[in-house]
Amino acid sequence: MQIGFNAPSGGPLASAEALTRLAQGGEELGFGYATISDHVVIPTDIAAKYPYTDTGEFPASARGERHEQLTQAMFLAAKTTTLRLVTSVMVVPHRPAMLAAKVLSTIDVLSGGRVTLGIGAGWLEEEFVALQAPDFAARGRVTDEYILAAKALWTQPRPAYEGEFVRFRDITFEPKPVQKGGPPIWVGGESGPALRRTARLGDAWYPIGTNPSFPLDSLARYRAAIGKLHGLVEKEGRDPAKVGLAYRVQRYGPEVPATAGDGERRLFSGTPGQIADDLKAMRDLGVQAVDLTFPGTTAEEVVDSMRAFRDQVMDGL
Repeated sequence: MQIGFNAPSGGPLASAEALTRLAQGGEELGFGYATISDHVVIPTDIAAKYPYTDTGEFPASARGERHEQLTQAMFLAAKTTTLRLVTSVMVVPHRPAMLAAKVLSTIDVLSGGRVTLGIGAGWLEEEFVALQAPDFAARGRVTDEYILAAKALWTQPRPAYEGEFVRFRDITFEPKPVQKGGPPIWVGGESGPALRRTARLGDAWYPIGTNPSFPLDSLARYRAAIGKLHGLVEKEGRDPAKVGLAYRVQRYGPEVPATAGDGERRLFSGTPGQIADDLKAMRDLGVQAVDLTFPGTTAEEVVDSMRAFRDQVMDGL
């Protein structure tokens, strides 16, 4: 099981110096990957409901400055040698399909094949409008088409695709990604459409455990959702064993409520020993990757938190 950490896209931890320290420190400590979030602009007036708070309000702390996600991924790749870079998640409709596929292929080539493409259809309608992206109501169909188009570009000698939102032919697309077939695709989201997208297109399912509408905050809830996913994968004619599992943790430790909404133990609450037990149980379910946001107001504080997690939790796995 790989353990990842968040590389902030904004705020004091997103300076060139801080990001370099976090990336190189995480790599030295044995973490497998860094995650990078995605907002191109932040609208000043937001009516859309944010999926990961009880109130639906987008946190004020997330509304400040932001680096462009793929540019930041390339920066981190240049500062490291083994660390994987995970888009967590890339809002697929925000970028033209061919351009995004090219940028991702370039990062994959220049990093030596260290890109993992976490994807989502997006939730912030006002950002779609500001970016003049395709119609927000069609974002699911757009996402599926753009990913299929990217796969064609990454795999076909003479790529061609004819869809509702993207079409091309009579082109070359080189160099291809280092990773055969292109970067692995982790499908973010917890809803029915996200599960169906994973079953059709994903190399792995990549939910956050604390979506109030689709909570995966206990082992029982998560196990049931995996069972549902496997049923959908089989309906698509795919082998469930070929679809991996990754999981995003926003908070962990004693400050997290000990009990989940179903009355079971809440995942990643409590002591380091209990968190290690959670990771072992998830590994037994087939989970291959878990990433966390580590506390700290400076890069050194965050690296210290990562070191403590390695010593107290990871070394016990």
